[in-house]
Amino acid sequence: MTGERMTPMISNDAIIFGILAAILGGVFLTAASENTGWKRFYRIFPPLLLCYFLPSLLTTFGLVDPEESNLYFAASRYLLPAALVLLTASADLPATISLGPKALIMFFTGTLGVMIGGPVALLLTSFVAPDLVSGQGPDAVWRGMTTVAGSWIGGSANQTAMYEIFDVGGDIFSVWIAVDIIVANIWLAVLLWIAANQKQADAVLKADRSAVDRVRDRAEAYEAEHARIPELRHLIYILAIGFGATGIAHVLGDLLSGFFGERFPNLDQLSLNSQFFWLILIATAIGVGLSFTRVRKLQGAGAMKVGSVFIYVLVTTVGLNMNVAALLETPAYFAIGAVWILIHAALLIGVAFLIKAPSFFMAVGSQANVGGAASAPVVAAAFHPSLAPVGALLAVLGYIIGTLGAWFTGLVMMQIAAGAG
Repeated sequence: MTGERMTPMISNDAIIFGILAAILGGVFLTAASENTGWKRFYRIFPPLLLCYFLPSLLTTFGLVDPEESNLYFAASRYLLPAALVLLTASADLPATISLGPKALIMFFTGTLGVMIGGPVALLLTSFVAPDLVSGQGPDAVWRGMTTVAGSWIGGSANQTAMYEIFDVGGDIFSVWIAVDIIVANIWLAVLLWIAANQKQADAVLKADRSAVDRVRDRAEAYEAEHARIPELRHLIYILAIGFGATGIAHVLGDLLSGFFGERFPNLDQLSLNSQFFWLILIATAIGVGLSFTRVRKLQGAGAMKVGSVFIYVLVTTVGLNMNVAALLETPAYFAIGAVWILIHAALLIGVAFLIKAPSFFMAVGSQANVGGAASAPVVAAAFHPSLAPVGALLAVLGYIIGTLGAWFTGLVMMQIAAGAG
């Protein structure tokens, strides 16, 4: 972001984590209240959205600098893979697979929305402010936009690939990182709101919810059948499996990313040299394998709930990355980003209406692109914890196609900028 960075009031991660934990506790306490005012409030603002939005105020008002905090890194590298293992191990995978092809259709629709939305937003801007988009140097607007395309189709590894491929200048890159984070996080807030109001959204889309309801009902029935008051040993088992598998995923992820990075450096465009890519993929694969063993019975002792706790902690750390005040620094670029995401959303809504896809497929298909592996499982779990694996697997697919899709999008935007010159 541009401008001088102010010294945050709170820089100790232990204190910040304590505040985030207090926010979670406060939200859940008030959400469970019988007070009429709180009930009305949470009908409009769902608890998960509050867990995401309130931490952003710490950053917006300069109390915390997320770039100096390691909390998001710790949550995404330790809690997220552990949550994926526990949620996937607790899931009914055959039922999840039976969701059908609509998940893939909406995912690729989201990809197409990003690829179309960027060039269209740039073209519209060229009509209104041609001088803003006509440059061709390292700090040209279109070059910075290619990095957002990489991020919104795949993830940070794909974003870095675009930075190198299109020789993006440092100044414009920093501006578009801010646009990427803020616009994507505002969109995430919208998707979390949709998840909390999914039945109403599906009614508007005239969607067939049967497949999603079937997975949710089977998961809840299985949990009820095996429910028991957890003993200390059960909770220890859950932690051992979640973090033990996370450790294995880190070991294998380090080995595989190093192997591909050294032996096949050209495959970095497929994110195969990304440790995070392998971490998410391996954690999900371990969870899939465990779902066919006796480990799945730990769902009755609270494995899915523990995984959900990890997801909620991750949500608060994601919220720290949103600084609403940044909108005031470069409003023109944020306007381009807003048009871009609106085109992405419009295409998703249109296709969802045509194929009667439920809002779950639309939201997860979008977030698997725009948010990637760190937040797609969060959105999926917001619909129901048993659906988190769908978000994780689609996000991995986004990593694979992200560089190619963003590269093609960049070439189109380059031509539009040249025409505006």
